[in-house]
Amino acid sequence: MEEKAPSINHFYVDEAGDLTLFNKKGQILVGNEGISKCFMVGFAYIPNPQLVKSELENLRRSLLADPYFKNVPSMQLTSKKTALLFHAKDDLPEVRREVFKLLPQFNVKVQVAIKRKSELALFAKQMFGLTNKKIKENDIYDDLIKRLFRNVLHKAEENVILFARRGVSNRNIALEEAIQKAKRNFEIAYSKKSDKPVKIHSAYSHESYGLQVVDYYLWALQRLFEKGEDRFFEIIKNDYRLIMDLDDTRNKPYGEWYTDSNTLALKKLKPV
Repeated sequence: MEEKAPSINHFYVDEAGDLTLFNKKGQILVGNEGISKCFMVGFAYIPNPQLVKSELENLRRSLLADPYFKNVPSMQLTSKKTALLFHAKDDLPEVRREVFKLLPQFNVKVQVAIKRKSELALFAKQMFGLTNKKIKENDIYDDLIKRLFRNVLHKAEENVILFARRGVSNRNIALEEAIQKAKRNFEIAYSKKSDKPVKIHSAYSHESYGLQVVDYYLWALQRLFEKGEDRFFEIIKNDYRLIMDLDDTRNKPYGEWYTDSNTLALKKLKPV
């Protein structure tokens, strides 16, 4: 009898927004032009990475061959934009529309954890006043990773997580520690083992179509939160399995969690 191949879950992790909170004088910058209001970290679980790669490669080839885009700067290889990778912020509206049309076919499942930067800035000021220590960007990121992966790493025989690189340094050791904390928190919460192996890798977005996919989901969600624009989110809303708005504590102290039983809609959001 032929042996059944082990089940492997593939996760692709990226972020949206930035963690700029203060200027050099310690004044809060959140709300200023060009400064994001939220910081989001999310993953896309992709059941068939090869299908995603094939379809997006074919789409990019067809767009690059289209005379309509012949002299568009972002479609030239020298620009290192759409000709190299799909990136929602840089792609033309016509390109973005084609990518959004493809995404629902991939059966992607997305989870996102969101911090509101106005709340982060206040927390950072309080912490500095009490301890004389500055909040570290990597600590914020790693905490969101721990929250995101707590309840998903026990389901397959093996997990492979690809992180979008943050800068030039390799942070795989720190990320492994965050994943181990996520596993321990699951075991404490549910009295069940979370002992399936996890392989961690990092890459730049142009090296992975999975990272380009999660970029699009995060961009659409960021537009919803920061611009009040839901037309992109509406196209792919069924693929978001969990959205944790951690600083909307109007109803619960741990934030507002949007799921199938509490679907996200623009009218529900606390303004940022």
